[in-house]
Amino acid sequence: MTLSDLPEIQITRNVRATRLRLRVDGQQIKVTAPVFCSNRQIQKFIADAESWLLKTWQAQQAQLQRVDQSLPAELQLFNLNTPIQISYQSQKQNFIWDESALRLWISDRHSEAYLKTFIIAYAKQHLPLYLEQLSLDTGLNFNGCNIRQPKTRWGSCSARHDIMLNSALVLMPEAICRYVCVHELAHTRHFDHSPRFWAEVARHDPEFQQHRQFLKRFQLPYWWLG
Repeated sequence: MTLSDLPEIQITRNVRATRLRLRVDGQQIKVTAPVFCSNRQIQKFIADAESWLLKTWQAQQAQLQRVDQSLPAELQLFNLNTPIQISYQSQKQNFIWDESALRLWISDRHSEAYLKTFIIAYAKQHLPLYLEQLSLDTGLNFNGCNIRQPKTRWGSCSARHDIMLNSALVLMPEAICRYVCVHELAHTRHFDHSPRFWAEVARHDPEFQQHRQFLKRFQLPYWWLG
């Protein structure tokens, strides 16, 4: 394994930082740098820490793999009041979804991959609609919505107000998914993380700080990470 095999490293410049800091946090790798550090200095810092970084990353991933590697018999999705029931069986289709009965049948050929395929399809159907409704409720307008599977981000907003949402958000409680959407919608007015931005977030989600902490602790299931 080399640095190129790791997820994209998040680099944050902090006016209060006095030195470079590297942290491995779940599925994320973060570098905090003083504002005066150049990109070359940051890249050298990361390269010098390669041995520690690879060892730490592999150790954390091994720990995550030991947590639970059983396929779920049910899943609670962000916009449903009751969990969906899941069965694994021999079938031609990758998955069969009965929305009215909240039943999902997954092919036992590659169950982990097909379960993730279903979640992605579900996210593409429901997350844009959820974001659109929240946009109407908050008065924060966006241009377009893309659903993807980035390794290190729950969402993003471009300068053109195009919002990307991580499909794994449908595995979250609704309040957490809502916070991420509010966060990205707030960027359509404040394209930074200034006090004005956080005030906008707080206006629509007074408990955003608790929701941020939840995301920092949350671990995705093994079948999503495979």
